[in-house]
Amino acid sequence: MIVQDVIDHLETLAPPTYAEDFDNIGLLVGSKDTKLTGILVTLDTLEAVVDEAIAKNCNLIVSFHPIIFKGLKSLTGKTYVERTVLKAIKNEIAIYAIHTALDNALHGVNSIICDQLGLINKTVLIPQKSTIKKLTTYVPVANASALRSQLFKAGAGNLGNYDQCSFNTEGTGTYRGNEHSNPVLGRKGEFHEENEVQISVTYNTHLESQLLKTLFKHHPYEEVAYEIITLDNYDQHIGMGMVGELKNKQSATSFLKLVKTKMKASCIKHSEISKPSVKKVAVLGGSGCFAISAAKRAGADILITADLKYHDFFSAENEIILADIGHYESEQYTKNYLVDYLSKKITNFAVVLSTTTTNPVKYL
Repeated sequence: MIVQDVIDHLETLAPPTYAEDFDNIGLLVGSKDTKLTGILVTLDTLEAVVDEAIAKNCNLIVSFHPIIFKGLKSLTGKTYVERTVLKAIKNEIAIYAIHTALDNALHGVNSIICDQLGLINKTVLIPQKSTIKKLTTYVPVANASALRSQLFKAGAGNLGNYDQCSFNTEGTGTYRGNEHSNPVLGRKGEFHEENEVQISVTYNTHLESQLLKTLFKHHPYEEVAYEIITLDNYDQHIGMGMVGELKNKQSATSFLKLVKTKMKASCIKHSEISKPSVKKVAVLGGSGCFAISAAKRAGADILITADLKYHDFFSAENEIILADIGHYESEQYTKNYLVDYLSKKITNFAVVLSTTTTNPVKYL
């Protein structure tokens, strides 16, 4: 097994296409062709984590946060980032970061928080836009059903809670092949009319390469005519944050105490308890001040997130309770989830949960 095999599993869970533009995900250190000895999963990659990987004979670190976020202009060891990268390179340890690709995944960071808090009826808080595309192609009537089925198998035609969605219109296609052509129907050099079906299917952006391979493989024509456009639709299964519901309404105070316990928070900073009870809960792991307005629009009683600044709490305006549980605390269970996921996918290989605590914030 090589590093690329693990990357394939990770990118099935959290396609890199949906990571935020500012992010730096993927294989940051090492070669994808390296033969694996072990996989260490961590929230952050620090020198101590690299030391742990060495001790546990793991030559791939799967990290939630990227150790290289901004461009490195030197590698002299003057910063913790440079020292970590140098140590990884010296010991031939690869580092892969998943970060906002997993933030935006349906079964990612925010779903993990919802499950930890016992929330039901989960939906994405801020769905991503322009992640749905439409493929249109033209095929002889006799081949339409078979081609459509193959496109469905490749993942096309999924829209929200529906699959095998398509739109089909019959019409007449025309063409004339030159002396180098080899037409399946008609003869080279002759004008030809063919009864065709125009097939249109939607698909998620990360499936495009796979879908086009399927189209070219199963389309009967020598030259395949097709169109691709990006739709303005929001994808309800991809995006930042989540909204869920408690099975039973709880007092705001008792729920905050529950959050503190379940998320192992040393403390919770929160806005005015403007609502005596809560039922609808919004969550966003990591820095989530940008989600306040979305949480209000969703009708959430409370937003659980991290890294709220002093003036962010004023934004509650007695419409919602804002709760900051800490950045590390909001994402800490991510590494456990990744270990479980990879262990199920790679049953004959060691996937190790890092025991190094990487939280840089300390409390008295």
